[in-house]
Amino acid sequence: MSKILVMGASGQLGSCLKKVSAERSIQDIVFPGEDKGNILNMATLEILFESEKPHYVINCAAYTAVDKAEDEVDLARRINSEGAENLARLCRVHDAILVQVSTDFVFEGNVPHLLTESEETHPLNVYGLTKLEGEQAVIAATAKHYIIRTSWLYSEYGNNFVKTMLKLGADRDELSIIADQVGTPTYGIDLADAILTIIESKNESYGIYHYSNEGVTSWYDFAKAIFDISETQVQVHPVTTAEYPTKSVRPAFSVMNKAKIKSTFGLKIPYWRDSLITCITKLKQQA
Repeated sequence: MSKILVMGASGQLGSCLKKVSAERSIQDIVFPGEDKGNILNMATLEILFESEKPHYVINCAAYTAVDKAEDEVDLARRINSEGAENLARLCRVHDAILVQVSTDFVFEGNVPHLLTESEETHPLNVYGLTKLEGEQAVIAATAKHYIIRTSWLYSEYGNNFVKTMLKLGADRDELSIIADQVGTPTYGIDLADAILTIIESKNESYGIYHYSNEGVTSWYDFAKAIFDISETQVQVHPVTTAEYPTKSVRPAFSVMNKAKIKSTFGLKIPYWRDSLITCITKLKQQA
């Protein structure tokens, strides 16, 4: 197995990669701390690349506070775009392959059809714009890259919609959840497993790929499923985006077509509700 370097190791996806790599008995994988793995510090990054000599670099580091990004544009751009470019430049110099994790929020999502990798991008918010700029920076800096767009990421780790719903459901009798934004939840463990499968395949079909779990749902139906599976007694009311305005505008329909990643790497992608059951079962075991 080639050496793998994981940036953003302490975040949600980094934690999932740590768990999956251990389960798959992958030995040659490094999870540097923030002191050595700050993607905005080229000096420390150069030392890290020189010492570890990675064959693959997975960039899980990102600014993901979607609403807050509207007020912290410069910081979001530095992390999501400049940080990705720093890694891409070093990957080119050291002949390493970069796996850059991106988002469905690069799309406007105003037409209800499955979004392919060649679809025109048009972000509606700062988060999506800076992630798209990160994609463009990676493409410009190194030919050896896999850009993997994902959506609605959750897991047992970090802060995410599933854990937030379980916490709110334990404290409240009623909740109002947006019903007119449609997409696909992605279990971080599934995404981590897919990334490691791509690396192990040695398939050099570089480019942009879409990965989420299979199926389609709204935030309202996602919340209902969380409460049904966890047997949480809470009344959930569907509301429109107009009734629940947020600082950041989000796509109304951002369901991605996964045909390319499945055919290229032979991936079998789990249905979103099946993976949600797995996650909630593990969360209950941890409680």
